[in-house]
Formats: sequence, structure tokens, C-alpha cells
Amino acid sequence: MKNTVLTLQKQKEQGDKIVMVTAYDYTTAKIMEEAGVNTILVGDSLGNTILGYEDTLSVTMEDMIHHSAAVARGVKDTFVVTDMPFMSYQTSVYDAVVNAGRLMKEGRANAVKLEGGVEFAPHIEAIVKASIPVVAHIGLTPQSVNAFGGFKVQGKDVEAARKLMEDARAVEKAGACMVVMECVPAKLAEKISRELTIPTIGIGAGAGCDGQVLVYQDLLAMYGDFKPKFVKQFANVGDVMRKGIKAYIQETKEGTFPAQEHCFGIEDSVLEKLY
Repeated sequence: MKNTVLTLQKQKEQGDKIVMVTAYDYTTAKIMEEAGVNTILVGDSLGNTILGYEDTLSVTMEDMIHHSAAVARGVKDTFVVTDMPFMSYQTSVYDAVVNAGRLMKEGRANAVKLEGGVEFAPHIEAIVKASIPVVAHIGLTPQSVNAFGGFKVQGKDVEAARKLMEDARAVEKAGACMVVMECVPAKLAEKISRELTIPTIGIGAGAGCDGQVLVYQDLLAMYGDFKPKFVKQFANVGDVMRKGIKAYIQETKEGTFPAQEHCFGIEDSVLEKLY
């Protein structure tokens, strides 16, 4: 069954946890859908995991459109959410609507995601009025890492927790269909999840959220030695890949690959006529 804003909302109402995971290409997207995820996030995390940037700030609209379209071609039923990259919406409400439209039209997304709470409620409202579903992102917002002074848990004192509550209420009122909460104390995230009528998706925000999202390279142990506190490695695909590549290297150097079963034949009589 096709996952939509309505089916995801119904999952919250029924207490059925929403599963979101990142993907950035056609092949991985197909695997994610076959595994049964509800939602794929084409995150600007591709800056780190795919493009080798030091942060997400360098990711462009062209990067996001390119990878979003590839993911969209790989799925039929999975709901595709695509990140709006840094400075694609912060500059003005007009820019936000135009760039959200590009991600939908050229990137074939089903929804766009942008970071920020109260301050970006007008942007969310305008995008929604253009018939584009919006997923909000509050708490630790990586595009604001320089303003935060690093990657830190958000909402730990009264003032910060109150601000997160205000952000959550504001994005819901503006029309967001879901909200991602990143690096938020679990009890606070659970309280926000109970208060909001829209689904909440946690990353480092505890099990009280309506769903979870992880970067697939993190959950499959493919991203070097980097492992945030909130990540559980569900499989060590990185090791499997390294072992496979090493075996390929060894057999190639030994001359045992390709073997007879990997080769195409030709009649000796054909070869004889070449001399």
C-alpha cells in the first residue's frame, strides 16, 4: 500500500510506529522499499556520507534534486521526503516556496523537510499553501551547527525546553504534516509527541516519538568509526563489503577469477581461421 501523509497520520493515531531511513540512490531505495520502510529521507546528510563534504552546509539544490530523483525512481509505495538544503529557504518565504516546488517537480519528492521552528513557521505555511507537504525539523538542526557552537543536545533546561515546545506547536499550526526531533531529551520528546496531533519522528529523541529515523550508513556500520550515541548498528555491512572487495582483489591477482563459469566460449575452428 502506498504510504501517504494520510496513512502516516493514521499510524500515529493507531500507535503504529513509523519507520524512516535515509537513502540517496536508486539501488538503495529499492532495497529499503523491499525491506518495508514507510518513509525514505533523502537527507542533506548526503553531503557527509555520499559527497564527502565536511558538513551539510555545502550541499546544493542541484545535489538534492539529483539524488531525490534517483531515489524516487527506485520506489513505488514508499513516501519520499527530501531535505531543503542550507540557504534554499532561509533567504525568504518566496525562495522557500520556489525551491520546495523544484524538489517536488524535478526531484519527485512527496514532501520536503526544512529545519527550524517558530522562526520558519511562515515559510512552512506558504509552502503548504502551495500544496506541498512539509516535514519540520526541530531540536538539533545541523544547518545551524555554527550558531549552536557544535552538535549538542537541545532542550535540557527550562528555557530551552519551553522553546522546543513552542517550536513544535508553531510548525504544527503552520501546517507541517510531521516533525523530526533531533537530539532532544527522551521525556521532553515524549511530552511533545503526546501534545501534537501530527506524527513525530525521533533521532536521538527516545522511543516515545511516533517513529524513528536513522542514516542508513550509521545503522549498517558503513561510515567509518563515527558512531553517535543515538545510533544502534543493526548489521555490519561495512565489514562485509571490505571482506568481499578483498576477496575480489586476491582472486584477481591469483588469476582464479574469472573462472571458467564466468567466461564466454568460442569454437576453436573460429580461432584457427584468424591465423
